[in-house]
Amino acid sequence: MKNRLKILRAERNWSQADLADRLAVSRQTINAIETEKYDPSLPLAFKIADLFALRIEDIFMAV
Repeated sequence: MKNRLKILRAERNWSQADLADRLAVSRQTINAIETEKYDPSLPLAFKIADLFALRIEDIFMAV
């Protein structure tokens, strides 16, 4: 699934570890999502959307 997570993270000058800490997941999870090797669970997608104050659809795009 395509996503804007890396861009959104970079706009805030957060490292993958910073974002992982804010979402209570591992840095490896963030890396896997950003490289489109892993699609987040729905609860995690909601946490990400809430953190960035965006809709899930504004972050994740189905291909």
